[in-house]
Amino acid sequence: MSATESAPSPQRVAVIGAGMVGLATAWFLQERGIQVAVLDRTGVAAGASWGNAGWLTPGITTPLPEPAVLRYGLRAVLSPSSPVYVPPRADARLLRFLAGFTRHSTAAKWRTAMQAYIPMNRRAFEAFDALTAGGVDATTHEAKSFLAAYRTEAERAVLLDELAHIHSAGQEIEFDVLTGAEAREVEPSLSDGIGAAIRLHGQRFINPGEYVHALAESVRARGAALEIGAEVVTVHDEGAGVRLVTSAGADERYDAVVLATGTWLGDLAQRFGVRTVVQAGRGYSFSIQLEHVPAGPVYFPAQRVACTPLGDRLRVAGMMEFRNAEAPLDRRRVLAIAEAARPLLRGADLDARADEWVGSRPCTPDGLPLIGRTRSPRVFAAGGHGMWGITLGPLTGKLLAEQITTGRQPAELHPFDPLR
Repeated sequence: MSATESAPSPQRVAVIGAGMVGLATAWFLQERGIQVAVLDRTGVAAGASWGNAGWLTPGITTPLPEPAVLRYGLRAVLSPSSPVYVPPRADARLLRFLAGFTRHSTAAKWRTAMQAYIPMNRRAFEAFDALTAGGVDATTHEAKSFLAAYRTEAERAVLLDELAHIHSAGQEIEFDVLTGAEAREVEPSLSDGIGAAIRLHGQRFINPGEYVHALAESVRARGAALEIGAEVVTVHDEGAGVRLVTSAGADERYDAVVLATGTWLGDLAQRFGVRTVVQAGRGYSFSIQLEHVPAGPVYFPAQRVACTPLGDRLRVAGMMEFRNAEAPLDRRRVLAIAEAARPLLRGADLDARADEWVGSRPCTPDGLPLIGRTRSPRVFAAGGHGMWGITLGPLTGKLLAEQITTGRQPAELHPFDPLR
């Protein structure tokens, strides 16, 4: 079968990976009458889907490589307290990723990548609403206040400039420009150290762990096999179908397979023509108590610290650590986030932290995910979303399910071709 041909519409599909992207793909395949099995080596939401900030922010979903990244400089990225950290001893794979990432951190390449995101951003909430209407028992919260807070107006100018670029690229986002006093009136948890802010409109947030577990339960209730502890080590395209072999020796055949393994996507996808490096961009988080839990997300962009209300606690997240995904939690990163947030939050007990976590976002050198069929018409990739796997995961699943069942690539997925 040539690379331009499509396999017949599959009836039985395996999805490898039980994070937001994999489970959303499974759910939307079920909507199209496909029998699904989901396999994961660790557990539901065990990777980047659990401890992230849980923001649903298509208004500010933009390519990670950007000119501002280059201004950090070598000394900054080698510092353990830097929001963007690269270990001094980088392996060949990481160096290859960083070289590509640097090449794409230009204004021209950012604009090109931004054009790819805009059609996805416009439809992102549509997919969440479809999951809700279909019975997924989890809440997406409207962000009645979503504040980006700064110490000074000069710091705020960076985001205002980015919002102008987002607008000029053709994406609409509404926002208010606030003084520090106005920001504290909206959100009393901000300290007197905040002197300027931006309030974003039209965004949402979720508790990501709870949401992904609810999505898994819905997929299971609709008849899917959910196999936890199943580490797929080999994928064989046998022409009439795909054979999966696990580390435990299990051997099963399906009509098609979706690789939604996050940072580990390349381990299985490379043999099917996917050459783009997928690098772990590790993020850290913890939760704290504070006197007044914010009504919505609070972002400190200058410090790269994201805060999200989860019940009676606040999740505090940050860091982009380009490092081996399997490396243990580095407490220096946790402390760096806590110290960055300390002067900016009022009544926060940053020394009584709980739920300390590190997870690996799957990042690509050009900042664009890998979504669609590979060199095999029976093997599909779904990953590499960087920081936007939660925001764009459901729509990724919806569009990929359409491609798998019809053989036609939706227009929104053209820029994300895994074989690019």
